[in-house]
Amino acid sequence: MIDDTQQQQQQITRKTDIASITSTYEGTDLGVTIQPNFCSFKVWSPTAVQMELVLYPPLTGGSPDDFPNALKQSAISMHSGEQGVWVIEVEGDLRGYRYMFKPTFADGASTIAVDPYARAVTMNGEMGVIVDMQDTHPEGWQQDERPVLSHPTDAVLYELHVRDFSVHASSRIANKGKYLAFTETGLRDVAGNTLGVDHLIELGITHVHLLPVFDFATVDEANVDDDPKEASNYNWGYDPLHYNVPEGSYASRADEPETRIREFKSMVLALHRKGIGVIMDVVYNHTFDTAESSFEKLVPGYYYRQHADGTYSNGSGTGNEVATERAMVRKFIIDSVRFWAEEYHMDGFRFDLMGLIDVTTMKQLASELHNQVSPSILLYGEPWGAMESPLGNEMTLKGTQRGAGFAVFNDNFRGVIKGDSDGDGKGFATGEDGKKAELWTGVQGSIHDFTEGPAETINYVTVHDNLNLWDKVARTQGLQDKLGFLTYDEDGSIRGFDNVEEAVRQADPYLQIDAAHVLGNETVRRCLLANGIVLTSQGVPLIAAGDEMLRSKYGDANSHESGDVVNAIHWDQKQRFKPVFDYYRGLIRLRREHPAFRLRTREAIEKHVRLLQKGKGLLAFELQGVAVNDAWKRIIVIYNATKESHMVSIPSGKWGVVVEDGQAGVNTLRTIEVTEKVEGNNNIHDQNTQSTLHSKKSAQNSSDNQESSNNQADNSNQVEVSMLSMTVLFSQSS
Repeated sequence: MIDDTQQQQQQITRKTDIASITSTYEGTDLGVTIQPNFCSFKVWSPTAVQMELVLYPPLTGGSPDDFPNALKQSAISMHSGEQGVWVIEVEGDLRGYRYMFKPTFADGASTIAVDPYARAVTMNGEMGVIVDMQDTHPEGWQQDERPVLSHPTDAVLYELHVRDFSVHASSRIANKGKYLAFTETGLRDVAGNTLGVDHLIELGITHVHLLPVFDFATVDEANVDDDPKEASNYNWGYDPLHYNVPEGSYASRADEPETRIREFKSMVLALHRKGIGVIMDVVYNHTFDTAESSFEKLVPGYYYRQHADGTYSNGSGTGNEVATERAMVRKFIIDSVRFWAEEYHMDGFRFDLMGLIDVTTMKQLASELHNQVSPSILLYGEPWGAMESPLGNEMTLKGTQRGAGFAVFNDNFRGVIKGDSDGDGKGFATGEDGKKAELWTGVQGSIHDFTEGPAETINYVTVHDNLNLWDKVARTQGLQDKLGFLTYDEDGSIRGFDNVEEAVRQADPYLQIDAAHVLGNETVRRCLLANGIVLTSQGVPLIAAGDEMLRSKYGDANSHESGDVVNAIHWDQKQRFKPVFDYYRGLIRLRREHPAFRLRTREAIEKHVRLLQKGKGLLAFELQGVAVNDAWKRIIVIYNATKESHMVSIPSGKWGVVVEDGQAGVNTLRTIEVTEKVEGNNNIHDQNTQSTLHSKKSAQNSSDNQESSNNQADNSNQVEVSMLSMTVLFSQSS
């Protein structure tokens, strides 16, 4: 290892070499290509004066420095080809062999590196492995097809961590924390509630958005199942090691290179067969290490941005940022994403800190994927960096996505709905006044803010970062101490307890909920309103895994290495909070069955989404469904973020209520008939217009939990909207 001063001095020296690197390779065969009787190896390293391929016999473990490997290695000189590429063809069947590249530079310095294009690696990514990808297909893979997605706004995204999904005992899943957990079906709890994948199907989401599943650095694949309390056994995965290889800790055997690939494909295949797409969270903006990365070892100084003095820039906040604007870096990113899309049949990609990826790369990537792979692939990301970057005006920020075929996270809308991410700050759904105008902008798909159309905004309130929804809402109510939320000292140790496990045992995130009246709780109602806004607004909605069961992380705002005790999804909460799940399921069904909630263009929104009322803690608007062939000709949506019921004026007509006071779906809960008694338009703002309202509960069967009641009459044109809730009505007449 070298100290920081030496590293910076080396970078200053290398900085002068970067401009001289003009060689670029346009081929699609970097890495290993397996032929019937030989293997071809290609690596791009234009500044090397010598390159060797180092082969090792097909064992399963070890690093290049291990004594047995040093004895058995074979070093083969590679040939300098065109465009800075080194090439060698080796005869024989080399499947299972491990390999490395060994460059030597003009100053005599030499190192050894894993192939950046490696498709398989040994445990913990120490060495590349030669694998024929045809040998990794699970049964039925050749017949796998992506679920149909006609337009991005038809998607309902569900952000999920592979291990969190299945590791808790209440999941009843055998392959806990593994890719294969997604292949298990037919699981139910003691009350008969669906679990695992069947739960996702019942919920109605269209895509699972998986936190990083490429090979990342900080989880020890050799010991991940030994002691789940060890910090090295859990991470979100935003520490890239090998971009083109599945993470080994989620496989049943990390020491078998083909196993992680086959099981990953089995996961994708199982989800596709259930009609669920798979989106991959990718982290091309930085790498876990810098000086020890394969990029730096093979082409020193090229793959990372630097300041004017030659030192590494740190726009990612993790020590480096990848220079995506350079030709061969851009090529690597596009090649890598296409590899996942084509080899693993991925349905979309979410880009971490997408602001650090230059706009040209994002536009070229979107064009290639949609024109050459599949037009239904979803692309979106975070339009910001963590810290200042020398990329400057080329950063992919909000607005740069206009018309480019990808979307961005809408943090404007997020903040309006909930407030800040980790503190006490409030938004519309959490009790802050004065947010109506900004809320209305977000409801319209931010077309009057930064988008060209609704497909360009990812609407959400919380994801894996920061406080999750339940914890954030509880904090805005000042409940964190009462509920026993975790607090940490500056050194990262848990405050007031010997360990996190003890702190979690003492916490009670749901202390204030009356089990007999779950939907009457203020925190619950505010959570439902927050994601209710997301699911009924124009754009692409995303919810975080477990929101539909009031998931808590005990106030841990950065649980990236807090382990299973904080992060695991507790499936027993589905029965405990079943009305909450039913509400989410009903809203998702409402959105998916009615295209008025999924308009596709700016023009459609401007013509067919009409503001009705905007007041203190209230927002009401109308969707003209007839214009988009919706079975419902008109739809009214009303948000009430106040702590009291309100009477809200509605236009004349016969209206069916489908969302009200904790119930949601497409079945009519009751009907309201508003009849004009005077000439003129029934203006929703005109409180003096006389009309007659007839309210009646529609008789439904008991399975829908609906009751019939007598008609009631009232001399107004108003509908009552309960406190901290949303009401949705529809009319069959235009």
